[in-house]
Formats: sequence, structure tokens, C-alpha cells
Amino acid sequence: MSLDLPPFRPRFPWWGADLQTLASRLRPAPTAATSACSERLSFRLQDGDTLLAELDHPALVQPGRRPLVLLIHGLTGSAESLYIASQARLLLGRGHRVLRLNLRGAGPSRAVCRGQYYAGRSQDFRELMSLLPAALTQDGVVAVGYSLGGAMLLKYLGEEGAAAPLVAAASVSAPIDLSATCRNMMRPRNWLYHRYILGEMKHEATGEGAALSAAERSSILQAETIWHYDDAFIAPRHGFAGAEDYYARCRPVQFMPGIRVPTLVLASLDDPWIPGALYSGYDWAGNPALRPLLTRRGGHVGFHGLGGDPPWSDRAVATFIGSATGVATMTATARPQG
Repeated sequence: MSLDLPPFRPRFPWWGADLQTLASRLRPAPTAATSACSERLSFRLQDGDTLLAELDHPALVQPGRRPLVLLIHGLTGSAESLYIASQARLLLGRGHRVLRLNLRGAGPSRAVCRGQYYAGRSQDFRELMSLLPAALTQDGVVAVGYSLGGAMLLKYLGEEGAAAPLVAAASVSAPIDLSATCRNMMRPRNWLYHRYILGEMKHEATGEGAALSAAERSSILQAETIWHYDDAFIAPRHGFAGAEDYYARCRPVQFMPGIRVPTLVLASLDDPWIPGALYSGYDWAGNPALRPLLTRRGGHVGFHGLGGDPPWSDRAVATFIGSATGVATMTATARPQG
């Protein structure tokens, strides 16, 4: 896919896939400008849990109608994650209102949720869309999901098909095959990532507000791998026979043929967490609604390139949104960039 951007080229000091990936946690937070004000919104779900979100209003009103942009974080992230804040800042500067969502049991939503998000919990998006005030959705809604949040979004889009109440969507570094991604994460070369993420998952799942039986809490704390966590906690709690049944039934790649909303699918083929072959081997020509943007380098939710901040992926997503909503133009191809 060709955007009005130069091809992605990594910049110092973020050389290599691992430094690109770590940069999303290590680099300084973006300066807070371009937002006139922010307010916290709460969305009470039918089962009693509440999703909390931050609604940011642009400091400057731009001409033309601009859709609300819903940003969805990844595993163990929140509305305050650096990559969410960075994308929000760019979109606010282009005149969009931005709704930064905390998934069920994530960030400040943890204290007001008994349950926990997981990659297949697309029903939360469905319910959230029905709860958004008309004043926010009158100019349309665009959703952007990162990593696990992107996987959830792609599943939802495929389930909804043409009925999805979105004008456009984008995923960044989404694990489109959950089993393959889990196996890759547990490789020896990824042991530091795996250990860190598993620890964060345990902390999140057992935090204040979580409704857990003694057996569930024990299973979470004793899990030695992400696979064990999913097999002993996520799968039985949500009606799956085990981890592999959960992965098979919720993997986004099986829902992607049903997507009918224009959707940017952005990924790096050197992502240390997600096998690049999942993306390079997919039949993109089979669904014209999918707009693949594959780079050879960039890591996992990285894309820190020449030209400085914001990350190249932020600019790609913002340009795609502009095109899909009639604000800008873009031309699609399927060639890897960078």
C-alpha cells in the first residue's frame, strides 16, 4: 500500500526488531498539546461491568466533518499506553475527537470490572458501539486496534460484515493466528518478552475488582507460560475446551474474509512476537476491503523511523483514515515496504 509517506526506514537508536519493539515502552511520552480538554466516559455493560474511556477533544476545529476515532490498546496496555497517546496526539492535531478505550479489566477499568478481556471478546465492541452517544457518532466512527486489540477488532469486523457501524478501521501488529503467535512468543529467543508479559497478565487479572474463585486465582498465579494461563484460566472461564480450542475459535484470520469495512492491516514482517509468514502468506487479493501495509522492518508496534516522531505507523493510520473519510487520497498496493 502506497501512502503519501516515504517508505519506512528505522532511525537511530532503534536499530533492529527488538529495539523497535522496546521503544514503544522506553521512549519519552509524547508532549500533550493539540487537546483542548479530555473527559472520562463510562459505559456500563449488560452484565454489570463498566468500560472506562478517555474522550479527547481537539484544540483546534478543522474544516469539514471528521469521524470519532476509537483507539484500542493491546495486551496489558491501557488508554495511557505510549503508542495510544502518540496516535491520539496526531489525530487530535488533524481535528478528530479521540476515544481511548480501556478494555474490560484493563487500566482503570480493572476496578469496575469483574471480568477480563481476551482476544476473542468481540462482543464487548458490539455492545460498546450501541452505547456510544449519538453526538459522538454523528460524523461516523473509525476504530484502530493495536496488537491484541487489533485481533479483537478484526474478529468483530469479520463477524459484523457489512453491518459493522464503522466507516473504516485499522489494525497494527495484530496476532492474526493466536496459536502460532503463542508458540512464537514461547521460543527461547523471546523468553524476556514472555516473562515480562506473563507477569503483567497475572498482575492485571488478579487486580482490584476481579471476581475470581480460589481455584482461578491459583491457576493464574501458578501459570508458567502464556499458554498455561490461557488453558487454565481464560479458556474454561469463557466456555472453551482449552487453550487450543480458544485459539482456533477466536483466531482473526478465519474472520478476515468476512470484513466489508475498509480496513488497513499494518504489520512488520520482522515482528519478534508475530511470525511474518502469517501476513506475507495471506491471500490479500481475496478481499478488497482489506488494505495490507506490510513493512520488512518495524518490530511489534514499533515503526520508529526517519523523520522523527510520530512513529511512521501513526502517520500511515492517520493518512488512511483521511482517505477513507474523504479528507485525503491514497493508492493501495500489496508490496512490502521498508
